[in-house]
Amino acid sequence: MLSCSLSRRNGRALARLLRTAMATATAAAPVLPAAACHYGSFTASSVSSLKVAWRRDRRLDGAIERDKKWRLCSRVVREVLNEPGAAIPLRYLEKRRERLRLPVRVETFIARNPLLLEVYYDRVKPKTELVRFLRPSTRLSEFLREEESIRAAHEGLALAKLCKLLMMSRDKVLSAEKLLHVKRDFGFPNDFLVSLVPKYPEYLRLVGGPGEGNSFLELVSWNDGFAQSVIQRRAEEESQLTGIRMRPNFEVRLPRGFYLKKEMREWTRDWLDLPYISPYEDASGMHPASPEMEKRMVGLLHEFLSLTVLRRAAVPSVGKFAEEFVLSNSFSNAFTRHSGIFYLSLKGGITTAMLREAYDGEGELVDRDPLLEIKDKFVELLEEGHQEWLGQQRLRGEAVQKDMELVARDETELNKDDHGEVI
Repeated sequence: MLSCSLSRRNGRALARLLRTAMATATAAAPVLPAAACHYGSFTASSVSSLKVAWRRDRRLDGAIERDKKWRLCSRVVREVLNEPGAAIPLRYLEKRRERLRLPVRVETFIARNPLLLEVYYDRVKPKTELVRFLRPSTRLSEFLREEESIRAAHEGLALAKLCKLLMMSRDKVLSAEKLLHVKRDFGFPNDFLVSLVPKYPEYLRLVGGPGEGNSFLELVSWNDGFAQSVIQRRAEEESQLTGIRMRPNFEVRLPRGFYLKKEMREWTRDWLDLPYISPYEDASGMHPASPEMEKRMVGLLHEFLSLTVLRRAAVPSVGKFAEEFVLSNSFSNAFTRHSGIFYLSLKGGITTAMLREAYDGEGELVDRDPLLEIKDKFVELLEEGHQEWLGQQRLRGEAVQKDMELVARDETELNKDDHGEVI
């Protein structure tokens, strides 16, 4: 939280200013209604006209790079599990390699990940020849049961996330199709519309007819307990610890060596001094180009990413909800304009918005969602399989080495003369 006592004449980098300011607790100012928030140094055009150049953050890029194998293996496993009977002919899966972005042949993938899928023989149709099929291995089946147990234990968290997303939306209604598209980002079960929603009719209701794009999830009742953002909760916790009323605000962490121009530093300082606007407040009376609307939009983007399991999401996925969340067409510019709050990664061929405060200096998650336990267990399974594959490779290499030694010894024996000397 940036104190108003920071000097305008101070030309030091914003990163240093913010580190100093964050160490100083400031008493909270009363939050004013959106219509009453006016700062003379701002103009309606000042928000969109300020630009910040994108800069690579290798440590945060590394967080996405480290998940590359996990994401690939998850895609392949889901492809098998989504088939009737959770089984698929190997050759069918081979034909889907391009869509799955699988860089190696399916047989190679199975060999390198021996604990995921097992091969067995069956007929595609009666009276046809036996062909190779794939199904979950015993070890993968154990993991799937663990996953169900973890999800059941945190069902309340999934419910809260769904309600929060609906409560942030303009009409408290979201397309079921759009929610299904981001279900893995938030850790929702694959079948949450039929397994989770009907359990809580006091909060959620599925409306609309069958067919793509015709079903909507609607909020039935407002829960004040859900209408508190991560930033508000953090300020409340700090107030309880320090005994000083803390003003809710963003935590700004500029990467090492990152500097902003003086104009942008001053704009950011003044913008941070604006009262925090909760993403659960009604924004209908706010000017779309005002700094207050920018504060509300950044707060909503912050809350959206905070609800995801990995504290990050593909920008196109966020954009799907732009209309419902009253985001401007250029909302993605806020991710670079507020580089101390967000980071845009271009890894993996897609633009991903990341929440800086959720990661440490090594790019490791420090703000861990309880549902991350599922990912951790799957990564453990992959590592077990990798070690097993390495062991198989080592044994195969040793066997080849022994064969070569035997061949060399036989050739030596054949080349000896009658006196036992090599010819």
